[in-house]
Amino acid sequence: MIDIQVDGDGIAVLTFDMPDRAQNVFNQGSIDAIAAAVEKVAADDAIKGAVLTSGKKDYAAGADLEMIEAMTRMGPDVDVAEATKGSGALGNVFRRLETCGKPFVAAMPGTALGGGFEMALACHYRIAADNPRAKFGLPESQLGLLPGAGGTQRLPRMIGMQAAIPLLLEGKQLSAEKALKAGLIDKVVPADSLIAEAKAWLKTEPAAAKPWDVKGFKVPGGAPNTPAGKQLFMATNAMVHEKTYGNFPASRAILSCLYEGLIVDMDGGLKVEARYFTQLMLDPVAGNMVRTLFLGVQAANKLHRRPEGVPKSKVKKLGMLGAGLMGAGIAYVSASVGIEVVLIDVSQEGADKGKDYSRKLCDKMISRGRMSEEKAQALLDRITPTTDYSKLEGADFVVEAVFEDRDIKAKVTQQAEAVILKDAVFGSNTSTLPITGLAEASSRPENFIGIHYFSPVEKMALVEVIVGEKTTDETLARTLDYIQQIRKTPIVVNDSRGFYTSRVFGTFINEGMAMLNDGVPAAAIENVAKQTGMPMAPLALSDDLSLELFEHVRQQNKTDLGENYVPNVSDPTVQKMLAAKRTGRRGGAGFYDYSEEGKRVALWSGLREMFPAESSKEVDIQELRDRYLYVQAIETARCVEEGVIESAIDTDVGSILGWGFAPWTGGPLSYIDMIGAAKFVERADYLADSFGERFRVPQLLRDMAAKGERFHS
Repeated sequence: MIDIQVDGDGIAVLTFDMPDRAQNVFNQGSIDAIAAAVEKVAADDAIKGAVLTSGKKDYAAGADLEMIEAMTRMGPDVDVAEATKGSGALGNVFRRLETCGKPFVAAMPGTALGGGFEMALACHYRIAADNPRAKFGLPESQLGLLPGAGGTQRLPRMIGMQAAIPLLLEGKQLSAEKALKAGLIDKVVPADSLIAEAKAWLKTEPAAAKPWDVKGFKVPGGAPNTPAGKQLFMATNAMVHEKTYGNFPASRAILSCLYEGLIVDMDGGLKVEARYFTQLMLDPVAGNMVRTLFLGVQAANKLHRRPEGVPKSKVKKLGMLGAGLMGAGIAYVSASVGIEVVLIDVSQEGADKGKDYSRKLCDKMISRGRMSEEKAQALLDRITPTTDYSKLEGADFVVEAVFEDRDIKAKVTQQAEAVILKDAVFGSNTSTLPITGLAEASSRPENFIGIHYFSPVEKMALVEVIVGEKTTDETLARTLDYIQQIRKTPIVVNDSRGFYTSRVFGTFINEGMAMLNDGVPAAAIENVAKQTGMPMAPLALSDDLSLELFEHVRQQNKTDLGENYVPNVSDPTVQKMLAAKRTGRRGGAGFYDYSEEGKRVALWSGLREMFPAESSKEVDIQELRDRYLYVQAIETARCVEEGVIESAIDTDVGSILGWGFAPWTGGPLSYIDMIGAAKFVERADYLADSFGERFRVPQLLRDMAAKGERFHS
């Protein structure tokens, strides 16, 4: 696992290379191997210094999946002292590395993140290969954790608190060039000279002590107890609260590590860090975020829902029907991985405009130094904008992203199927219309599937795959292969109206409009939504989506469902706004006023008259928070009960990546588990009695409450 080679100059090259692993990670075996290698270097008088490198294309990642799972399983009865000792094990190894009396150089051929970058920080010098794909940083905060192997202590001691705080709180990942500029690494060299450069530095006989282990060391820019440090923490605390509303314990813990750890020596600081790391691991928020955003996303990316026995496939030629914002984005992400794309629209002007979307994205990448002009041109050459369906000949995959109208979708389906390969997969990018119904227009419904992207496609990671009644396992497998090919994260759901994501997300927007009709002040509606952790507020979202779209969907549902149609709680609000010709951002007026350029200005003052508040009733903030989170969680539970979605982890991954369900909860099913089914049902019944039957839980939740069951074991 750690190969050690000592040359004639007394320089040891330690090559970290975990067998049968795509990346080097940290588990008990690798931690023990690194510890043993450090002791060998320290004890051998013939060794003057060591290069710590990797036998893989990347340097090292963070903790192994099994180790993280074990940490998140620590229950309330755990021995906190023992858990804290275990949490600090890797940090202790790295501390021994930096104090063993021999200089270490981190020679990084590629990415070093989390624990991998903490290992580099413990070395006395850091050299990175000039690898454009490499990333460096401490992304633990994005998983509800903190860097637990010395990251919160070494980084600010190296570059100062002011520079370190955003890197720690936001979990930024930097390129080699930006990491060098920020002071995270010391040198960037050509890949073929990485080890030679590392050895050359060791031959200068550098000191084997870090600055913070030398008497008189001061934190660059000032420690927390200096005037500058106190001012920085006051501003940072205010900023963090404004962004997180106290929902993310990791942010507070990271600041506590800095404040308490940087006023003591390094050994004391590492003990502070281990204590707060353990506290986070015992907090359900961290456990939920790790399970969903780390374990769950990894499982989805590895296609854990892919049917077995179907050979792997790759799309060579994609037919993209519809060159609007969604279709243009799908064309871009497909062409960016080498797929030939035929981009079809009703007019050549529309098709050309769709290709221009990719051109603008490429120009932006070029201006930022992230793409060469040659690669950009090659990408654009792979996109053929046209109105001619005959150019779809030979396409092995088609995505349809035309207007949400059953007849229009049927027409383009038949036009495409007359030309494409007989075994081509046909994916409909619908957000609400049932796939089985749309497949009726197809001559090969077994190859028909739902493939629901999120906008903007180039930024949003999730793709919701919807299996129709006749969709085969082969079609599902090939669709998942394509999603993996374009580097997106898939979840798989079964067919129903609105599927999973659109159906549940709609309850959030509808609840905001229902609150307005109930007399809740618009400002409270918007602010509390953000306080729950939702990325956008419902009235602003409604304006962006267009209130006319809500009316269109309502009319489509009435037509499809007939006497089974149930009015939506948002209908009265939508009707009042449309009657006042307030249609949303595109119309220049909605719940908000807009400038001539379309910029959101402020909430429309007329809302107070149209939706008068009850002057005698105070706004109950907790009640509003619960209405937002419970209405989404209850609808999610209904989806589970109805068999719309079968995987608990897919459910939670889809909620956060798809519409931004409050990440601190880990997703709606994790949120129910965190509260406990019995308490959740009790609170939901109160909300149902107070605000309507939409809060009445399905029988599934009552059964779970009676049995003490959870969605996640």
